[in-house]
Amino acid sequence: MWIKLTFLALVAFASSGSAEQARFDNYRVYEVSIETDRQLQALQHLELNPDGYSFWESPVQTNMRLSMVVPPHKFAHFEEIMTALEMKTRLQIEDFQKVIDNERPARRARATLDWTDYYTVEEIYAWMDQIVAQNPTILSGTVYGKSFEGRDLKAIKLSQKAGNPGIFIEANIHAREWISSATATWLLNELLTSSNPAVQDLAQNYDWYFIMIANPDGLAYTKTTNRQWRKTRQPVNDLCVGTDPNRNFDYFWMNGGASSVPCSDTFAGLAPFSEPETKAMADYYATIANNLNIQFSFHSYGQYLLTPFGYSGAPLPSNNADLQQIAAVTAAAIQATYGTRYTYGNSASVLYTTSGSTVDYFVGVHGTRLGYTFEFRDTGATGFVLPANQIIPNGQETLNGIIAFVAEAKSLGYV
Repeated sequence: MWIKLTFLALVAFASSGSAEQARFDNYRVYEVSIETDRQLQALQHLELNPDGYSFWESPVQTNMRLSMVVPPHKFAHFEEIMTALEMKTRLQIEDFQKVIDNERPARRARATLDWTDYYTVEEIYAWMDQIVAQNPTILSGTVYGKSFEGRDLKAIKLSQKAGNPGIFIEANIHAREWISSATATWLLNELLTSSNPAVQDLAQNYDWYFIMIANPDGLAYTKTTNRQWRKTRQPVNDLCVGTDPNRNFDYFWMNGGASSVPCSDTFAGLAPFSEPETKAMADYYATIANNLNIQFSFHSYGQYLLTPFGYSGAPLPSNNADLQQIAAVTAAAIQATYGTRYTYGNSASVLYTTSGSTVDYFVGVHGTRLGYTFEFRDTGATGFVLPANQIIPNGQETLNGIIAFVAEAKSLGYV
């Protein structure tokens, strides 16, 4: 009877959008290094049978580091298995709930976004509608589809003159990565309001396409129910909900770094484009791909600037030398702002293997010549739960990086 009740409770927790917000009091977060096949297999087994553990990154290969969330009743067990497997660990967070509690300032009424807090889907969409209404000659909004739960999928375009080269930004495809949409909205606001000549040049001489929230159902769920949620919200079976949308694109789908196990955080879906959110984004991108020279995917965390391709055994793009040169210039400009150090390079080489991602799809299918993934702050002190007082600094250094990026891309003939 206890087993049945526990199973039903898990189903209710995974499926309900109105459940009580999950708490993580005294949960610890450990960084774990995977160095051997034995260690990898053990963690893969643990991911399939978590019994209270959760993973911030799925164990997909040796020579990678990942973060494990360990509940209090598993502290002794965790130490035992780490010792038995001779695994290197580092305590990242002593009490995960305290980090969550410190993520946001005290709520107060706001007429619009001010980037001192993280906002809901509804608040971000209301801001997008507002600025389009205020700037009808240069901004246009598009509803390019519907999410599984029926939310609008919205894009916004900034264009001050015809014939501009295009830059595409997608954010918050992973639900818990709130800093990604916060940074995207901040960037658009800067393009509209900044007096900096370099920013004004970007606004006037490039067309900008933003998808601020690629996964609105997931983002909403992180606000109401589980701050750790990563995936979409379409049920897969009676127990497992959601697909990793950044493993669901139809380009070398399920070719490394993705899971076929429905409850895994990196579950790639039952088929490519099984999720309405990913299919709609791909269809929208196809309508503008010929106008795009640059594509950015905004993620967190780790402070990486990653280039394609990520799937197993993938060749480097023919322009890889240029990709790395542009990345080096961008990382230097980011570091010059506040000292934040970014690691750059091919995603499979410097981080881990992935397949079915947005960047691989846009570059591989549509031939977008410059496709990059930003993994924003930090390197593990707060992980996905970056305090809101870092939104603006993160945005400032990212903008400086993009200014340098575009200048270098222009000097190499890409725009």
